[in-house]
Amino acid sequence: MHQQAMWKPAWLEALSTEKFFVACPFHEHAKKNEKNICCLDCCTSICPHCVSTHRVHRLLQVRRYVYHDVVRLEDLEKLIDCSGVQSYTINSSKVVFLKKRPQNRQFKGSGNICTSCDRSLQEPYFYCSLDCKVEYILRKKKDLSAYLRPCKTLQLGPDFFIPHDADDETTQSTLVDADEPMGSSDSDNLSIPYTNFVRKKRSGPYICARSANRVSDDDMATNMSRRKGVPQRSPLC
Repeated sequence: MHQQAMWKPAWLEALSTEKFFVACPFHEHAKKNEKNICCLDCCTSICPHCVSTHRVHRLLQVRRYVYHDVVRLEDLEKLIDCSGVQSYTINSSKVVFLKKRPQNRQFKGSGNICTSCDRSLQEPYFYCSLDCKVEYILRKKKDLSAYLRPCKTLQLGPDFFIPHDADDETTQSTLVDADEPMGSSDSDNLSIPYTNFVRKKRSGPYICARSANRVSDDDMATNMSRRKGVPQRSPLC
C-alpha cells in the first residue's frame, strides 16, 4: 500500500533514469545518432533517426547545457506542474533542469535554497530541478496525482531537424555545453557582420590587414627576393 502511494508515472521515471546524449545502439554507424529525445509512451530515449517509428507517440526533446539535461519549460508544463522550479532563459527559451546538480561550493548566506538538495536558488523558487520537486512532493504528500496534467499529444518543435541519411546537416535547437553562470543574455542572438576595422597606433593610423589593399604579385615577389644589405655602422670617434 505504501509503495502504491509513492507511485509516479513511468515516463517521469524515464526522464530521471534514461541516459541521453549517448550513441543510439540501433543507429550505431549513422551520423547525428545522439539520443536527445524521450519517447514518453515507450519510456525510453531515442535519437532523431528513431523518430519515424515513434511519430504517433508523445515525444519530448531533451537538451544539454553545462553537461546537464534540460527541457523546455513550455513542453514540460503540458505534463506536470513545474511551479517553484527555477527556470533559466537560454537562447530565448525558458528551460528547467531534469536532475539534481552537485553544488560546486558550500553556500554561505541567508538566501533562498532548494528544499531537497540545499542548492542556492533565486527568489522566489523552491526547487533547482524537476527531480527535486518530485522527490519533495513524494516525501511530504506521498502522491503526485494533483500535479500531473493530461497530455495525449506532444510532438517535437518545428525547428527540430530529423536527418534523412544526410551527412552535412546539424541538429537544431540542441543547447551546447557552456560554462556557468546561466541566464538570459542579449548576446546569444547577436550576429556580428563582417566589417573593415581601422586601428590607430601612437605613430599614426594604419589599416587592419583585412581592409588593406591587395599587393600585386610582382611587388610581393620583389619584396620576398630582396636581400638586406650590409648594416651601416657609425664611425668610431
